[in-house]
Amino acid sequence: MKKLILLLLLPAVALCQNKKPEDFGYRHLQMVYKDLPVDILIQSKKGDEKKRKPILLFVQGSLPIPLIILDKADKPYFVFVFKPDSLLNQYHLAIIGKPGVPVICHDSLLTKDYCYNDLATGLFPHVYQQHNYINYYAERDAAVLKFLRKLDIADPKQKIVIAGHSEGATVAAKLALISTDVSKLIYGSENPFGRIMTEIEQQRELDPMGIKTEAIFKDWQSIVNKPNDLSKKKGDTNKATYQSSIPPIEYLQQLKIPVLVVYGTKDHSGKYNDLLRIEMIRIHKTNFTFKCYAGLDHNYFPTKPGGGADTEVFNWDKVVLDWQAWLNGKTELHALQ
Repeated sequence: MKKLILLLLLPAVALCQNKKPEDFGYRHLQMVYKDLPVDILIQSKKGDEKKRKPILLFVQGSLPIPLIILDKADKPYFVFVFKPDSLLNQYHLAIIGKPGVPVICHDSLLTKDYCYNDLATGLFPHVYQQHNYINYYAERDAAVLKFLRKLDIADPKQKIVIAGHSEGATVAAKLALISTDVSKLIYGSENPFGRIMTEIEQQRELDPMGIKTEAIFKDWQSIVNKPNDLSKKKGDTNKATYQSSIPPIEYLQQLKIPVLVVYGTKDHSGKYNDLLRIEMIRIHKTNFTFKCYAGLDHNYFPTKPGGGADTEVFNWDKVVLDWQAWLNGKTELHALQ
């Protein structure tokens, strides 16, 4: 089995990994989980690479996107969607790669969405497709947390902070529920009532007569009939869609650790996070802090008057300042006000 996995990954390594993560200041660690290699990158503040600090794990969102993407000049895009400088003062930052996806790759080998496709089929890699579902990621990441806590740079007195955005927030919520190695959770821009609810919400805006929206309900019924089916070769499998559509509120409401929920009011998940907030108040969950950003979308961009995102206004770094304030015990978050 291990030899087969290595053969499947060799083309990706040969074509994408002429450079190493260490060339760009990242520590590259590997472990094996259920016979699959797991790639982990760690970024530390310059000079603090060997210093013991707490670790913050950022959980990737959806799609088979390499951790490090290089342009034609071999310069890397940001590994994290935010500038990590402020967090690096207090934490070592970690991120985990996707199964069957190279750690590092040139943008010329990726789709316009920066996805890595199998060169022979033009589809998502088979290894990725067979493991791309919430339970696999949460269980794998729980094993990674235990691995990280044993590192010589990890503060032995501190558990790990986890932060997830979009689908990564669903993984992070499930991870926080099943792992005893998590101290705090940051849950960002995800629908607490599941992916299928977001798909319906998005379609409703484009489908005033509801015809195409009804098709989503039919598709959902077929997925529920075979929730563990991994046979779909293009797009998400039944298992991926089904597990992403289990309402994350089911995980969140069981948590006793501190949880920060952040979202934009113009995101399709916005009103559902408002509902989450209402419900957490109703059931007296005092371990939750909510921060909504008025007028901002899924990635915290402002929305233009005619619709669409104003990508010239980048707010991720300000959102992370609110993360940092909350992690340091503040409940009033004003980075974008």
